[in-house]
Amino acid sequence: MNKRIIHVRGVKPYAVGAAVVAALLASTACQPAADDGAGQGGASAPPSATSAATPGGTATATPTAAPTETPTETAAPSGSGSASAAPGEAAVAACTVDDLAVSAVKEPADAKENRHLLLTVQNSGDATCALYHYPHVRLGADARTTVPVIKDSDPDPGKPVVIEPGKEAYAALLVSGGARDEYEARSITLTLQGRTPGTHAGKPVDVPMPATPLYADDGQLVTYWTTASGLALDFIMSR
Repeated sequence: MNKRIIHVRGVKPYAVGAAVVAALLASTACQPAADDGAGQGGASAPPSATSAATPGGTATATPTAAPTETPTETAAPSGSGSASAAPGEAAVAACTVDDLAVSAVKEPADAKENRHLLLTVQNSGDATCALYHYPHVRLGADARTTVPVIKDSDPDPGKPVVIEPGKEAYAALLVSGGARDEYEARSITLTLQGRTPGTHAGKPVDVPMPATPLYADDGQLVTYWTTASGLALDFIMSR
């Protein structure tokens, strides 16, 4: 019996196509796993907390702010009664009436009128001390105010007059300057000033009278303290 062989068309092409597909699938399965997430929106590591992204994708370190120190201001002591001292020198204590011998003389000594007086204080203590500004002087028990100062008579503005033991300081006093509201003065009182102008350093002291009585008026004036008697007198002798 003769067998007929039937050739079915198209089987071979389909078989070849299936083989190609299987090969492609096998090739894809062999790709590295790391490539599977590329460009697919996968999660990426967060940037470091100490870095900041810059245009172009380059990370740069963020500088850390350095701490700043606030300057400290040291307060200067107040209320001190001593004169300012240069660096390395001890402060000089303020003079008190207990440290001083006080006197007044007429200038010139042979003058007929008692208009110009030289007030003198001598350091009778055993330590150097400082005089501030000018003396507060009252002429007579009924004086309405202290004697005004000649402002330009300060020999060294802003600085006290320092006197060593046994040394002297001076202030010149004009008793009358023009016979205006003249009155009779039978006493002179002197009060030292403190560092702050207008303050008092201790109680008033009576100054021995160089002559009695003194005829004072509203033109009276006094100078700042100085260690040069002639300088003090220059401010009142021409008045």
